[in-house]
Amino acid sequence: MALSDSVCRSLKPRNITYKKSDAGGLQLWIQPRGSKQWRLAYRYCGKQKSLSIGSYPTVSLADARIARDDAKKLLSKGQDPSVVKRSTTANTFHAIGEEYLGQQQANERASATIVKLKWFLGQAYPVIGGKPVTEITPPEILALLRTVERRKHYETARRLRSVIGRVFRYAIATGRAEADPTQALRGALITPVVKHRAAITDSKAFGGLLRAIDGFQGQPTTTAALKLSAFLLCRPGELRAAVWSEFDLSAAVWTIPAARMKMRRPHKVPLSLQVLSILADLKDRAGPGEYLFPSIRTANRSCRKTH
Repeated sequence: MALSDSVCRSLKPRNITYKKSDAGGLQLWIQPRGSKQWRLAYRYCGKQKSLSIGSYPTVSLADARIARDDAKKLLSKGQDPSVVKRSTTANTFHAIGEEYLGQQQANERASATIVKLKWFLGQAYPVIGGKPVTEITPPEILALLRTVERRKHYETARRLRSVIGRVFRYAIATGRAEADPTQALRGALITPVVKHRAAITDSKAFGGLLRAIDGFQGQPTTTAALKLSAFLLCRPGELRAAVWSEFDLSAAVWTIPAARMKMRRPHKVPLSLQVLSILADLKDRAGPGEYLFPSIRTANRSCRKTH
């Protein structure tokens, strides 16, 4: 006897899994913990097989019947519905995004780059992750980006569009897509107002900066970090994670390992007499720990970024 929505809702769990059948091989499996799963029983090449359709009531009875009919059409064409489903799943934005992420990790991208990439993909997955890339349209992506813009995160929206586009271009390169829908969104996003913070190149202005640092009334280690940043011209993260073993004070050279460099190549920074003096004072303050700027909670890790 065919099922109805009222019957599906009323089915209660038992101590073991049991099933109720609809027409055409469609079955509703009721698990001991109460979940209900749609399955299609069918035969392919003389073998009994089963296709998972989804859970009830997320997938309604009507939707499950449509999925059953679609599977029957594939069987009439000599195709195995389970194989087709696996192929479709492999072509979702989520699957290709994770594959692209793995490729970036294999290329030994900087850990900070991988973290940012994961974060951006995490913004996209809940909206378009489950869809095949060939079915994702520019308006769908724009709707996702508009939700970011409504929070006034205009630069984040632009970068999210870029990351989504990189996944689509990877899908094109691997033969699973033919177009990048983010290209149609050029000019559709709000352009953030850029605030330029030009570097100090004037010697007098640079001297003023150093005098301002000397007058800073904060922690001595913070003063040291500000001075070293001015002399060494390094990224904040490179200095924050610096360890004493990277410094050859006798040769007056700081060697930043490739793992912490954006270009993934080791970088040697010459140390002036002023820097050597700052490091000597910092060494006395830092104690026996590994880091130049250890965390205030433990000397076993570097200080954390603050905003």
